[in-house]
Amino acid sequence: MFFLGQAANLRGKILKHTFSTGARKDYDELKKYLAGHYDVDLKNVFLYHNGRTALSAGLRAAVPKKNGEHPGVLITALTCYAVVEAVKSAGFTPVFADIDEKTLHFNGRTAESALKKHKNVRAIIVQNNLGYPCDIKSIKTVAKKHNLVLIEDLAHCAGISYDNKKEAGTLGDVVALSFGKGKSIDTISGGALVLRAKEITYVERGRFKTKEVKLPKEPGRKPKFSDRFRDRFYPLFGTLIRGFYHLKLGRLFTSFLLKTHQIKRSADADLDLKVRLTYWQAKLALEQLKSLPKDRPPLREFYFVEDREKVLKELEKNGFIMNEIWYDIPVSPERYYNKVRFPENECPVATEISKHLINLPTYYKRTELQPARKIIKKYQIGGKND
Repeated sequence: MFFLGQAANLRGKILKHTFSTGARKDYDELKKYLAGHYDVDLKNVFLYHNGRTALSAGLRAAVPKKNGEHPGVLITALTCYAVVEAVKSAGFTPVFADIDEKTLHFNGRTAESALKKHKNVRAIIVQNNLGYPCDIKSIKTVAKKHNLVLIEDLAHCAGISYDNKKEAGTLGDVVALSFGKGKSIDTISGGALVLRAKEITYVERGRFKTKEVKLPKEPGRKPKFSDRFRDRFYPLFGTLIRGFYHLKLGRLFTSFLLKTHQIKRSADADLDLKVRLTYWQAKLALEQLKSLPKDRPPLREFYFVEDREKVLKELEKNGFIMNEIWYDIPVSPERYYNKVRFPENECPVATEISKHLINLPTYYKRTELQPARKIIKKYQIGGKND
């Protein structure tokens, strides 16, 4: 699969994004908004250049571990390499829990199954894939039972509500947001960490212990010029990529941009705890957060189809470029899959579903996608989530 986020949410806003300006007050205003929205002190909010760094910082701050040990962190079996990298960089071991095909996420039952096989788990990351709410009630029950730190990753789901009517981000001990390409808040790159818990209770050698959440150091360095350049111009390049696809030159043009380092694959962003969000991206992120509708719908529609490659080719013939699949393999992108050592035998549902999953990109309007839906439904198999 040609995995490259294509500036999904910035249609009609390319010039605004490219020439946007910001100041320190915009950075501070975003922190104030996040502190108020997620009910924490201002000192508990941190802004980074990407979401994986925010997630890694949250794990380091809130999840207890000793030097030399690598406890487990439970994550969903359909995920991105960025999440795996964040877990490993913080000194933990990813533990995959198989999914429910209706939500594309683990639930309390599959979490318990994973915990029986992997004893030394200290935290759970809830991801709400594609913006579909997971069974948070059963997951919270498991987290409480095993004294696990609950982390809500809002990359796909800022603004959605769970079945209990609670907004995502208001139930966890730690909240991480990503402002990357195609995410629910899209400024091409960026991320935020919100530490909601002041202390964590955990079990060590059969005894209860309490750990105070240690605040990270404030990131203070601007991103490299090359990264700032890519962040500025990626929406323009993304639009050109889609335009050249209709001329059968999309892959060649994308390869050229990659080789000349004018764009970077989403999964290849650097994880650096010292690098902050830029002021202008903070301004854009705040605007998007404030405009989120209450109980927003899922980020992307998904379907299960037979012969996905055949479906994608037919869609492309009809003018729809949908090669940005989340997730065409349990841990995307494919080029990192062997490195992850994903336990396919422990996660059979995710392994099978990833062969048939197709999701609609957000760079088309919903009304424009009706012909695409008709094509997809010709090949559809069970499990569709409308």
